Amino acid sequence: MTVLATLIPIALGLGLLGLAAFFWAMKHGQFEDLDGASMRILIDEDDELPPTV
Repeated sequence: MTVLATLIPIALGLGLLGLAAFFWAMKHGQFEDLDGASMRILIDEDDELPPTV
């Protein structure tokens, strides 16, 4: 029973830590551009013209 008394607060603390990390990420704009990275990988930079000298 003492194991449960230890594990339950640890589990709740980790859950709150994860929730705080999620809200921190939301506040700092980590989820603003969800499609940008998936579209940037499709851009082929080899098609650009070389600079003329």
